[in-house]
Amino acid sequence: MSDRSNLIELAVEQLRSRIRSGEWKVGERIPTEPLLVELLGVGRNTVREAVQSLVHSGLLIRRQGSGTYVKSTSEMSVAIGRQFEDAHYVHILEVRRSLEVEAARLAARNRTDKDIAAIRTANQERHRAFASGDLDGMVSADMALHNAIASASKNPVLASLYESLTEAVSHTIRMNVETILRSHVNDDHDDLVDAIIMGDPFLAMEEMGSYLESYIESRATPRGRDAVAVR
Repeated sequence: MSDRSNLIELAVEQLRSRIRSGEWKVGERIPTEPLLVELLGVGRNTVREAVQSLVHSGLLIRRQGSGTYVKSTSEMSVAIGRQFEDAHYVHILEVRRSLEVEAARLAARNRTDKDIAAIRTANQERHRAFASGDLDGMVSADMALHNAIASASKNPVLASLYESLTEAVSHTIRMNVETILRSHVNDDHDDLVDAIIMGDPFLAMEEMGSYLESYIESRATPRGRDAVAVR
């Protein structure tokens, strides 16, 4: 491997590390090219090729006139997202229910003070995003809260599996949020958050289950199962 290839691989790994560690969160814009040159200690061409590599793998996405943003923290998540892009909305929701109900139960049982603070903050951000009516912000904030709950479960296998489904989950969240915007219904997660903070696993399971079940029931007709794909 040439010295230049080595430099690009090292730059890619540094960028990937900052994404995976959460330093650059999903939905956030990464530093501009001049700042990346300074940060990584490599030339502009190396930075461009490293960024392009992560755009191709699905971790980053370029938005014309806006910059480059973090799309995912895991190549596995991107691959599974592509695999499930034609999956039916209800089927993804059913998988979410199986994972997230257990995540809520474990979070209520295992959450730490740090987890409680993270969940509260995420829920507050969700309130602000939903009050703004910005679709992208609402989806991102809702995803962040569910990720915080999965992390609080303290089950690394569950958290990793849930993270790998980010693409598919975010599509269902977007469809749910669009429903909320059209119908102007109240869709807060306050009771779920309170159940986790109080350490009541059964109530947490009930709250998470009933939330997801309401969306499943709204689409769970034979026609809906066959016709509604997550795209």
